Amino acid sequence: MAHIDAGKTTTTERILYYTGISHKMGEVHEGAATMDWMEQERERGITITAAATTCFWRDHRINIIDTPGHVDFTIEVERSLRVLDGAVAVFDSVQGVEPQSETVWRQADKYSVPRIAFMNKMDRVGADFYTSVQTMIDRLGANPVPIQIPIGRESEFRGSIDLVTMKAYVYDDETLGAKYKVDEIPADLLGRAKEYRDKMLDAVAEFDEQAMEKYLNGQPLTEEEIRRAIRAGVISMKMTPILCGSAFKNKGVQQLLDGVVDFLPSPLDVESVTGIDPNTEQEVKRRPSDSEPFAALAFKIMTDPFAGQLTFLRVYSGTLKTGTSIANVTKGTRDRVGRLLKMHANKREDIDVAYAGDIVAAVGLKGATTGDTLADEKQPVLLEVMKFPEPVIAMAIEPKTKQDQEKMGFALQKLAQEDPSFRVKTDEETAQTIIAGMGELHLEIIVDRMLREFKVEANVGKPEVAFRETIRKKAEAEAKYIKQTGGRGQYGHVVLTVEPAESGKGLEFINKTVGGSIPREFIPAIEKGVKERLDSGVIAGYPLRDVRVTVIDGSFHDVDSNEMAFKIAGSMAFLDACKRADPVLLEPIMKVEVVVPQDFMGDVIGNLNGRRGKIQGMKARAAAQIIDASVPLSEMFGYATDLRSRTQGRATYSMEFDRYDPVPRQISEAIIAKYRGE
Repeated sequence: MAHIDAGKTTTTERILYYTGISHKMGEVHEGAATMDWMEQERERGITITAAATTCFWRDHRINIIDTPGHVDFTIEVERSLRVLDGAVAVFDSVQGVEPQSETVWRQADKYSVPRIAFMNKMDRVGADFYTSVQTMIDRLGANPVPIQIPIGRESEFRGSIDLVTMKAYVYDDETLGAKYKVDEIPADLLGRAKEYRDKMLDAVAEFDEQAMEKYLNGQPLTEEEIRRAIRAGVISMKMTPILCGSAFKNKGVQQLLDGVVDFLPSPLDVESVTGIDPNTEQEVKRRPSDSEPFAALAFKIMTDPFAGQLTFLRVYSGTLKTGTSIANVTKGTRDRVGRLLKMHANKREDIDVAYAGDIVAAVGLKGATTGDTLADEKQPVLLEVMKFPEPVIAMAIEPKTKQDQEKMGFALQKLAQEDPSFRVKTDEETAQTIIAGMGELHLEIIVDRMLREFKVEANVGKPEVAFRETIRKKAEAEAKYIKQTGGRGQYGHVVLTVEPAESGKGLEFINKTVGGSIPREFIPAIEKGVKERLDSGVIAGYPLRDVRVTVIDGSFHDVDSNEMAFKIAGSMAFLDACKRADPVLLEPIMKVEVVVPQDFMGDVIGNLNGRRGKIQGMKARAAAQIIDASVPLSEMFGYATDLRSRTQGRATYSMEFDRYDPVPRQISEAIIAKYRGE
C-alpha cells in the first residue's frame, strides 16, 4: 500500500521473481507486470484493482494483495486492508510521505493492520532515507524505527546495513540482485550504524520483557531476542520497522521478504474475529483455527471471462471444501461452492479445500456481494460490515445504439457488483442513466471497461458534482393518508420529528410511539417510506444525509390500516418536516495538495482563491513549495490543464475527498432554480 508511483507493483513483481513464481520479471513501464493484468493497467502503468497472489519464502506461505495508489481507487485499498493481517507500506525515498500515503496509512490504522515500511527507489537522484523517515513522524505521526540503513545513495546505492546482524548486504548488479555478499560494515559507516543500532535497541526493548531486562542491565541481546521484540512491537501496532532498497534495481527485496516472515503477524497471531450470532444476536468469537466452524468474508467480486463470477474470500476460521453448502449470513440465503481457486494475479490453480487464514476465490456463489459474511449453516456468524465511501462525482451515460441498451444495463450491473464505490441509478425525471464514482479517472476506466469487456459503446455527459442535502434544525410534522373507495379503504396517520444527526451517520430512525398508537408491524413500513424519500431530497432533488427521524405518535384503523398506507403517510410527514427544518445544499470539498516551483507560487495561490479555495498552509519540500488547500469539487474540473499551462508543466497536484460543506447562498439559489426549471 502506498502513494501512486512509489513502486508497489514493481516490488510485488520482484517478490514473485525471488520466490520463484514467475521466471521472468515484469516491468511496469513496459506494460508487462504480472500483477497489473487488466489492459487499462498495462497501458496506463497504474494498478486499478487489487490483484491477489500467493508465494512461498523460507517455508512460509505469503498471501499478497497489490493495491492501487491512485486516490480514485481507495476502495480497493480499503477492502484489501479489511482482510489482510499485515501490510508493507512502500515509500518513494525521494518524496517521503505523499498525500495518498497518508490516506492508506489512515485506512490501515482504521482496520488495525500492523505494518513494516520499505523505503524504495534509493537509487534515484534526490533519494534521502533519513529525511523520508522523518516525514513519517511529521506527517503520519508514526513511530518509524530503521532496522536497516543504506550503503551509499542515488547512483552510488549498493545495499544496506542490517542493524540486527550488524552486517553489510552488498548487491551484485550482474545477477539482477539475486546474489548478494554479506560483508563487514564499511569503516566510514560504522559510527552511524552503531548510532542507529542503539536507537533501534532503545525503541524495541520495551516490547519484550526479557529483552528489556537484559538491555537495562547492559547485557548484549541475541539476534533472536531483537527479532522477537521487533515482532512484538509491530503486532501491537506501536512501531513500524523501516527497511530500504530499490525494487527496480533488485536491491533489498529478499530482506523485505525476510521482514514479512519475521515481523508481520501470521493468521495465528491475529486475535479471534468477533461477530454476531444472527439467531441470538449475542456476540461470538471465532479463533483462526481449522477446527472452528467455518466463517469468511467476501471482500471482492470479479467477473472472469472463463470461470464466470469469482468471489474472493478471506477465511477467518474453519475450512471450506468444494461442493459444500454454506450460508450467506448477510443476505440470509444459502449458496453452494462450485470450485475453489488459488489466485496468482490472473492465473489460477484449482484446490479442494481452503483453510483458516487463506485467501481464495470461489466460483458458484450467486448472490454474494462485497462485504458479505459466509459461514457454516449450522453455526452462522455475522462479521463486521465493511463501510464504503460515498461517490463524489456523477455523469450521465447513454448507449450509442438501441442494440447496446440492454447490454449496457447488464455491463453496469456487473461492474457495480465488482466495485462498491461505483453506483448506478436512473434519474426518474429525465430517464437518464447516471453513474457515480470516486473521481474522473475512476469513471473513465469504468466506461473503458464497458467497451473492452462487454463491447458496449456509450456516450458520456459532462461530469457533475454529487451534491447532498441536509437539515439544520429540529421540526415536527404529521400526515394522514386516508383513501375511501368502495370496500376496504386505506388509513395511515404518522406524527414524527426530524433533526440533524452527526456527520456521516446517514439516516437514524427511532420509534418512540407508546401505548400502541401505531402497531409495531407498521413501523418498518414508515421507515421504508422515509428511506425512499431520502434519495430525492427536499430542495433540489439531491439525496438527504445525516437526519435523525423519530416517530412519536399516530393512529390506525382496525380494518383500513395497512403497510402501504403507513409507508405513504411516513413519506409525506417526513417531506413536510424536512421542509420546515431549514434544509440546505451541501457540496463535496476536496483536500488539494499542489507541489509548485517557487516562481509560480503567487499565480497558483491566486488561481486557487478564485476557485473558492481556502489555503490551509504552505511548506517547502526540496526546491518546491507545497500548498495545502480545501477547494469545492465543482471548481476543480479542468484544473489539471489550467495548472499545467500556468506553470509550464512544472507543478503537480493531487486531491482527495475531505468533507461536505454548505453551498454559498447565491450558488445554492442558482442550483435550486435550475432544478425547478425557472
